[in-house]
Order: sequence, then C-alpha cells, then structure tokens
Amino acid sequence: MGVSLVVLILLVLAFVLVVSVIKIVPQGREFTVERFGRYTRTLKPGISILTPFIETIGRKVNMMEQVLDVPQQEVITKDNVSVKVDAIVFIQVMDAAAAAYRVDNLIYAITQLAQTNLRTVVGSMELDEVLSQRDAINSRLLSTIDHATGPWGVKVARIEIKDLTPPPDITNAMARQMKAEREKRAVITEAEGEKQSQIARAEGQKQSAILQAEGRREAAFRDAEAREREAEAEAKATAFVSEAISKGDVNAINYFIAQKYVEAFGELARSPQQKTVIVPADFAGLTGTVAGVSELIKSLGADAPRPAPTPRPAPTTTSTPTGGKRGA
Repeated sequence: MGVSLVVLILLVLAFVLVVSVIKIVPQGREFTVERFGRYTRTLKPGISILTPFIETIGRKVNMMEQVLDVPQQEVITKDNVSVKVDAIVFIQVMDAAAAAYRVDNLIYAITQLAQTNLRTVVGSMELDEVLSQRDAINSRLLSTIDHATGPWGVKVARIEIKDLTPPPDITNAMARQMKAEREKRAVITEAEGEKQSQIARAEGQKQSAILQAEGRREAAFRDAEAREREAEAEAKATAFVSEAISKGDVNAINYFIAQKYVEAFGELARSPQQKTVIVPADFAGLTGTVAGVSELIKSLGADAPRPAPTPRPAPTTTSTPTGGKRGA
C-alpha cells in the first residue's frame, strides 16, 4: 500500500514536471520566458522546452491584428460646436517583449491615447472641416498614435472615424443649408441651359440668315448673268436686223416689229389691273404696218441721192504730115 502511494506520487510529479517543461505555442501567439522573474527570451509558435524549476512562462501575447473600439465622446470644435465622435483603431503587436514589459494594460493605454488625440485633432478644426475632412483627421490620428505606440512594440495599421454626430439644431440647419444650396444649383443649371438654348437658337438664326443672304446673292448673280446674256442676245439680234434693214430686207423688219407687238400684247394680258383682255380680231393691221414700213424704207432708198456719173475724157486730136485732122 505504501509503495503504490509513492509510485502514484512520483507519477504525478513527473506529469507536472513534463507539463511545466514542454510548452506548445499556438500560431498567432508568442510567449515570453522568465528566469527567476527576469525576461530571457520569447517563444515562437511551435513546441519548446523550458529549464525545469528555473524558467517559467511570463506573458502570452497576441500577435494578430486587433480591432479596438474607441468609446464615443463629446468634443467641442474650434467654432464652439459640440459633436459626438467615436472611432476604431487597428493595431498589431510587432515586439512581444516590448508590448509585455514596457506598458501595463496595452489595450487600455492605446484606447485612452486614441481618445485624447481625437479630442485634440477635432477640437482644432471647425465643424465644416470636421464633417468634410475625415480623411485628414484619420491621417493625423494615425501618425500621432503610431508614433506614440512605437516604443511599445505596436504598429497602428489604421484608424477610422466611425461616427460623427452634430447636435440636432445644427443638423436641421445643415439640412436647410443643403436644400438651399441644391435649389441654387438647380436655378443656376436651369439658367445655364436657357442661356445655351438661346445661344443655339441665335446661332441657328444667324446661319439661316447667312444662307438666305448667300442664296439671294447667288440668285441676283444668276439674274444679272441671265439679263446680261439676254441683253447680248438682244444686241446681236438688233445688230442683225439693223444690218438686214440696211440691206433692204423687209422680212427682217417685219420680224422685229412683230416680236415687239407680241411682247406688248403679252404684257397687256398679264397685267393684274386688266379684268377684260381685248384680242384684235384682225391681225392684218400688223401686216399693213409691216408693209407700210417696207414702203417707207423703199421710199427712203429712192429719195437717197444717187452718185454723180464719172465724166468721160475728151477726144484728143493729133496732126498728120499732110496737115489733116483725125479723130482719136
């Protein structure tokens, strides 16, 4: 009975010894080793063996990235507006020994550091800047807190403003201001659109007027060219008729007078003041007119002075040796 008890006690002591000597460190954790209360080394993830009765585990440090919630607090801005603000901080322990032995209660220390710096940064800015420049606030907080936690072996990855709540009266004023700004932009946009529309219409009218002027100019040019050609044709026709008249051709003058007669009659028929058009029953008058003109031309040709006949030279007389005369 006594031997069995001794064996059992020895087995228990052996088990306790093995458990205290062999240490298994999980992934994402690091253990500090202390020898008689003094830090000696850091155990990495895996299995490690300690010196029995001399070395012990000091601190178990979480090496994974952690998220810390900064409690909400009221901060007075530079323009004396009280706002409620909170944040979240992402940290990661880089040096287990420094995090374990250089600061007491690491999480609480970082939280208080974030709160004080948040009050400092937000208090140095006006409300409009706080609401519109969250990225700038995050950058300033990150730089300040990361620099302060460096000696603790902690890396601050990022810090974000989670919520920022102004007082209800300020929120209502901001809503009215935003509404007024939206209405102002709508009026400006509408006016700009009307302006562009008027400019477009004026441009269209301008182009239309230019095209119409060009059309009138082209039409006037064509009309002038047509009148010029018509005048040239008329001049040629008059020259041919005049030449024919000078040669005594009655048909030419008949054609000329008949053409004028027909044109005059056409103008009379197209006159808007004429309700009744009188058509001559006998066109023989035209022929008579032509015949009269022909006779006139003949008479003028008969009364024209005739050229004087060329005088013949007088006969010359020559003397002969016999003293007689012979007519040449």
